[in-house]
Amino acid sequence: MTNAQKWVAAFLLLFVILLVAAKLTTFSDNQPAEDYTYTETDNQETNSPAGLSLINKVGCVTCHGQDLKGTKMAPGLYTASKYWNRNDLINYLRQPSSYDGDERFNEYRQKYQNIVMPSYGNIDVKDLGKIADYILSLEE
Repeated sequence: MTNAQKWVAAFLLLFVILLVAAKLTTFSDNQPAEDYTYTETDNQETNSPAGLSLINKVGCVTCHGQDLKGTKMAPGLYTASKYWNRNDLINYLRQPSSYDGDERFNEYRQKYQNIVMPSYGNIDVKDLGKIADYILSLEE
């Protein structure tokens, strides 16, 4: 076996090992995310540090501010519990564009022109639940 063949074999072996490791560490619900139903028994921690950590990691503070009380780019999140329940907020975070007909969003569009709420459909639903729990626990 030549050196080139040994390198190719080593690379392929490493690729297979990483592929197997990825499959073993991937979590999957047996339900599609859009059919996921949330129950009160889901892990809901008020002011969870995990929720705040995810908010910082995802970048919510970039538009909503470090204190999440709003900026010129986006509204504050302290009033979210007046308008949202947990399920609806998670679904909104997954696909904000699906809420375009709402009167409140028309007002936001006027106030925060040229700013678009990003979709977080690529984030695990359980993580979105932690984010929603944290946001809904905020009080002024």
